[in-house]
Amino acid sequence: MIRHIAIAPSGFKESLSARAAAEAIAAGVRRVLPGASLDLIPLVDGGEGTAEELAAASGGRLLPVRATGPVGTPLTSHIALLPDGTAVVEMAAVAGLSLVPPTLRDPGATTTHGVGRLIGAALDEGARRILVGCGDSGTSDGGAGALQALGARLLDGDGRELPWGGRELVRLRRIDASGLDPRLAATEILVACNPFNVLCGPRGVARVFGPQKGATPAQVEELAAGLERWAAVLERDLAPAGTDLRLGPGTGASGGLGAGLAALGATLAPRFDVLLDRVDLDARLARADLVLTAEGALDGQTPRGKVPAEVARRAKRAGRPVLALAGTLGEGAHEVRGAGVDAWSGILPAPVTLAEALQRGGEFLADATERALRMVLVGMRAATSAGTADTAASPRPAVLRGSARSGRRPGR
Repeated sequence: MIRHIAIAPSGFKESLSARAAAEAIAAGVRRVLPGASLDLIPLVDGGEGTAEELAAASGGRLLPVRATGPVGTPLTSHIALLPDGTAVVEMAAVAGLSLVPPTLRDPGATTTHGVGRLIGAALDEGARRILVGCGDSGTSDGGAGALQALGARLLDGDGRELPWGGRELVRLRRIDASGLDPRLAATEILVACNPFNVLCGPRGVARVFGPQKGATPAQVEELAAGLERWAAVLERDLAPAGTDLRLGPGTGASGGLGAGLAALGATLAPRFDVLLDRVDLDARLARADLVLTAEGALDGQTPRGKVPAEVARRAKRAGRPVLALAGTLGEGAHEVRGAGVDAWSGILPAPVTLAEALQRGGEFLADATERALRMVLVGMRAATSAGTADTAASPRPAVLRGSARSGRRPGR
């Protein structure tokens, strides 16, 4: 019997926030099990919605901040101020891919300058601990723009300051850190990131995520070369001694923002260790009879630090079954089984355009939840019927069970 269901999805990028996804799943569940107790646990991974959800979960508040967006135009973003004195900076709220118009998706030109502005706003509010959420970025500048906003000067061979954008980093020769905001030295900066993302090398952030942000193959190599230069100069001129900015875990987070902040002395931490304990996730999953999770795409990247895999891993520790729903099922989606997902399904009922899929995401997710849950109930009834039939057909079940354990054939 399914009495209590934990609903723990991430957001669907450019379509549904984590909270909207949880509510859509709940709507689908109620069509099938109207009396079930539902625990909605919208999960953030550092990307879109992180500041808002952490503020809501803790009784904090959002503070609007004017900043420069990823394509260089002004916008109103925000930070979250939590009751324990922590300020939350969500990079996606000022430099996310959703803020880059499709016609301007050139990761060689976009900037994290706004992230630095949000950090500055947190300092202005007196924060001495800043949590930076990384995810859903539209940039690939290694955090160069953020450092520039905080007072660093990035200089070429002639001593001229570099313009914004990742493609400019190949010309970097020196960093003048004399103008960095002095308050940074007395501030703890914790970066919640995916530790699988590294700055450079064959699995570097430009090569893995550059194409998703609009980079051509030639631009990918240009960006990769720029980030190699960025890492070398950062390590020489700014980063704490011994810091590995090329291949250190999390250095590639949000187009390399992780590396830029690590050079300031920030701690890069696995995002789920930082974020999920704030919502008491393990205890809430343990109370459930069934766990439903979801994200925009299930594929071979999902086990490498995505929400459904983390939810499944934690649910399995409590022995709870996990069903995952996704906007799309990509190459390697079956690998989620190894992460602890028992069953998974796409939500699209038929081929549709991307625009329609994004617009109708909530509707599709609710309908898919209903379909999947009805299949779960059919399986449970079939199992119950089979068990009843087996019992009815076995007049001496105790003898048969004993015979099976002893290795003798029934009736002998």
